[in-house]
Amino acid sequence: MRSWWGWGTVEDAVTDAEAADLVTRVRAVLPEHDFTDHAPPAPEDLGIAPSRVTPPASLAALCSDDVVDRAAHAHGKAFRDVVRNLLGRLDHVPDLVARPASEQDVVDVLDWCAGAGIPVIPFGGGSSVVGGVEPRFDGPAVTMDLSRLDQVLELDRTSRAARVQAGVFGPHLEDQLRPHDLTLRHFPQSFAFSTLGGWLATRAGGHFATLYTHIDDLTESLRVVTPIGVSESRRLPGSGAGPSPDRLFLGSEGTLGVITEAWVRLQDRPKWQLTASVTFQDYADAVAATRAIAQAGLYPTNCRLLDPTEAFLNAGGTGSVLILGFESADHPVAASLDRALEIAADHGGVAGERKERTWRSSFLRMPYQRDALARRSMIVETFETACTWDRFDAFHGAVMAAAQDAIKRVCGVGLVSCRFTHVYPDGPAPYYGVYAPGRWGSTVEQWDEIKAAVSEAIVGNGGTITHHHAVGRDHQPGYERQRPEVFAEALRATKAALDPAGILNPGVLLTPNGG
Repeated sequence: MRSWWGWGTVEDAVTDAEAADLVTRVRAVLPEHDFTDHAPPAPEDLGIAPSRVTPPASLAALCSDDVVDRAAHAHGKAFRDVVRNLLGRLDHVPDLVARPASEQDVVDVLDWCAGAGIPVIPFGGGSSVVGGVEPRFDGPAVTMDLSRLDQVLELDRTSRAARVQAGVFGPHLEDQLRPHDLTLRHFPQSFAFSTLGGWLATRAGGHFATLYTHIDDLTESLRVVTPIGVSESRRLPGSGAGPSPDRLFLGSEGTLGVITEAWVRLQDRPKWQLTASVTFQDYADAVAATRAIAQAGLYPTNCRLLDPTEAFLNAGGTGSVLILGFESADHPVAASLDRALEIAADHGGVAGERKERTWRSSFLRMPYQRDALARRSMIVETFETACTWDRFDAFHGAVMAAAQDAIKRVCGVGLVSCRFTHVYPDGPAPYYGVYAPGRWGSTVEQWDEIKAAVSEAIVGNGGTITHHHAVGRDHQPGYERQRPEVFAEALRATKAALDPAGILNPGVLLTPNGG
């Protein structure tokens, strides 16, 4: 059963014993903090107003006005979403949740809402951490949940591609590909609770730390329902025929149309897989080694660097840890791993205890542990970005300083950690974690102040406001500063052409005042 207020499923939430151990470990560092547990309220007790919208009879069977259903679609799964749910602060709740069972249903819902002037928020798994699925505006709203569109419709074994409906969750997609010995190999942390359409709409980052880093790289063609018609791009391995229609909709976050299908590039399931961990006592050496490996043409599947704080929190020990992994369906990968280890050794790295399994287990439990700590007034959240290697040292220093200064000002004490989730020949994608004591009832505002400070540091020092979390509503100010104004004008014109009634996910990518 999916949790309405927090991450994942109710069954996989932190147990009482796990929570007690978590509190014991954090209390050792923050002995004065108040760890009182604040249980989530029942949605039925929140006084959520009745739906203001009545669907036409032809669509009534697709629509739900159930209070719990609506509450579960009101927010994403960011820290600030979880805390607002715990506080019962559901200020904007969709009036209806529509679940189309076919593409024609998608067309019909959009036609109805465009005619009635009702905003529509496309919804995959609801794992957004940037306010991307929240109806953060006054007036009625319909959330369009695509989860009934969950089938692999066609498979081209020769070209190693599949036509897949956009509402399929990660595990169900892999289950349908496994009998053919194929895989998409796109495994974001949200894999179990996010959909293909959500990955496409947000340009999600996935399993591969190098080469095929984003879902873009695995996309062959898209089929998108817009308020003025259906766009379907041609299946091609590559094309130089003008601007790409797929690039128009990839990352559009439900503002230009509803992605209903995609042809995606698959891979044979890997037969050879090797991993190793390398420890560095000097973080600068670890960064230099990671850059050298990223530029060596080895393309490791995993190349994630944990700084000393991140490594200690998730795997124990001292120093920075570089987690390396190689895989192939065609050939052994020992030589590639050996070469990567040689490069690491040249920079002072020592291959030792294999910590990657410990880290992976911690990685998958992180969101559940965050929820448990959020219930106990802790601020536990992340932010991510990317920059070029030449500016990383100065960039990282500025971001860390901004985060530490904000934490000291807002919370008094706290920790900031960093890991590289993805690396490129020309730069890394740093992913920062914040751990600080908060005041119950104020942790959202405390986090927002910290987030504003680090976002300013990121954009002001030449980084991207997001590498793979998308823009949503929370990153809108930074996105407006990052994108060229000429491009913004073209995006506004595109929005006006494809969505003339302005019903699709208002406030995302383009603000109502024209931003």
